[in-house]
Amino acid sequence: MALFLLLSPAFAKTVTYDFNVGWVTAQPDGFSRPTIGINGQWPIPQITAAVGDKVVVNVKNGLGNQTTSLHFHGLYQNGTAHMDGPVGVSQCSIPIGGSFVYEFQIDQPGTYWYHSHDSGQYPDGLRGPLIITDPDSPYKDQYDEEMVLTLSDWYHDQMPGLLSWFISYANPTGAEPVPDSALMNETQNLSIKVEPGKTYMFRIANMAAFAAQYLWFEGHTMRIVEVDGIYTEAAEADMIYLTAAQRYSVLVTTKNDTSSNFAIVGSMDQDLFDKIPENLNPNVTGWLVYDSAAPLPTPALIDVFEPFDDFTLIPHDRLPLFTQVDQSIQLDMKMDNLGDGANYAFFNDLTYVRPKVPTLYSALTAGPEASNPAIYGANTIPFVLQKNEVVEIVLNSMDPGKHPFHLHGHAFQTVVRSQEEAGVYVGNETFPEFPMRRDTVLVRPNGNIVLRFQADNPGIWLFHCHIEWHVTSGLVATMVEAPLELQRSLSFAQSPYASSNSSALAIPASHIEACTSQGLPLAGNAAGNTEDFLNLEGENLPPAPLPAGFTPKGIVALVFSIVAAFAGMAVIGWYGALEVKGLKDEQPH
Repeated sequence: MALFLLLSPAFAKTVTYDFNVGWVTAQPDGFSRPTIGINGQWPIPQITAAVGDKVVVNVKNGLGNQTTSLHFHGLYQNGTAHMDGPVGVSQCSIPIGGSFVYEFQIDQPGTYWYHSHDSGQYPDGLRGPLIITDPDSPYKDQYDEEMVLTLSDWYHDQMPGLLSWFISYANPTGAEPVPDSALMNETQNLSIKVEPGKTYMFRIANMAAFAAQYLWFEGHTMRIVEVDGIYTEAAEADMIYLTAAQRYSVLVTTKNDTSSNFAIVGSMDQDLFDKIPENLNPNVTGWLVYDSAAPLPTPALIDVFEPFDDFTLIPHDRLPLFTQVDQSIQLDMKMDNLGDGANYAFFNDLTYVRPKVPTLYSALTAGPEASNPAIYGANTIPFVLQKNEVVEIVLNSMDPGKHPFHLHGHAFQTVVRSQEEAGVYVGNETFPEFPMRRDTVLVRPNGNIVLRFQADNPGIWLFHCHIEWHVTSGLVATMVEAPLELQRSLSFAQSPYASSNSSALAIPASHIEACTSQGLPLAGNAAGNTEDFLNLEGENLPPAPLPAGFTPKGIVALVFSIVAAFAGMAVIGWYGALEVKGLKDEQPH
């Protein structure tokens, strides 16, 4: 339940949500399964607030068998980095039976969503829309009504079991589990009642674990006015493409004729799937319903997907290209195997491993050493950013798949996005004058992207692929932004360098208790060492490297050889048992 308390003549409110996270049963595509809900319901509640509001989310973990957390995707958490939500980064997980408070000020409008950021959990249902309204929107007079439309993928099996298989020697090629279905507003066959001659603003969010979706409204044109919380100059589109975690706001004007209804079609991008199951329906259909008595039409077949190219969008504020780069970070991305035979994801030959101490708490307790990336552990893939510098990320993909990359704490300028198979970035591109800004962007197969942002938000911010399978397999880097400034703005009693700034925010008691109740350290480097921050003995590490000469194909052959050997032994045993039985049957009575 949300409570709205008037705080000022400017109508800023405190919006409070009390969430009990627990198991419910749901069957959005007809298959019944345990699902993570809130307050006994699924889909989970939409969070709604306005620019200027304070949001308070009181979370109770009632799951009984899993820890959890919440991340408010796309919110920059400017000044409240401790409220960002990723476990091992800005907090410990919320323990079973535990409580946790998130509290932050809203200073940005747009279409967002919230989800668990703990152990690949959100595809089991803990995901929902987060909408920030704006009385000063440049498009406020151009539409009559707002509607929220979510896209998602859905699995019939629960994530813990799927993850155990995905990261194992039984899956050496790293083939991601394919969703069982696609959903629209967490259901299928959605009907949206519309009136003729009106303009609707659809706030669209893809909350998928894996699948990007193509989306179109039959017989209607969209006007794009926002992406990932950034207003754009209006751009017409017949079809858009949303990766996992991307959002769009589009204006759709209905027809004056009410004699027909029209299909809304979402179609999962099957290029992402290693193998397409024979019974997979990649599409989900809803309808704009003008006349409830008229039939709901079957969507027309299309020959080719031709979505709008979001790279061509121009931000409404026309923020110019950042031309003076202070720090350039190159990330070379690949997938490969480690010594346990499983397939992992890598930046610069390192795969992310969660540290023993949340990285934020390491930064707060390290004093001057907080500016040394070594204290955070090599496998958090840390980069220390100086306050207000312009940072450039050059990402080179050495993988034949598509990947949506998301940066916490910022929206970035998308300066370059290559075509497929372009290889590494060589610096021969013409940059846009007013680059598109958003917080999640697609890199094409074996291609590259160049992103730029200003480090004006002290905190610990992840940069990661938003395919949830790849988060769990390590495709994550850590931006440690202005850590000394962070120490001055956040007060942490566990730190010998606790801020004396009277305006500093204190780390809440519920955050501290989340760690102490599970016996997890609150201070020290990535290994929990508080005496010598450069001594990382005992830190969490990935499996050892693969022995020289092994390849994924070799691992597959080895696995099948072992399976064949066990099968052969079983057959021999079975025949032997038959022979013994036969001998017994031949014995005289």
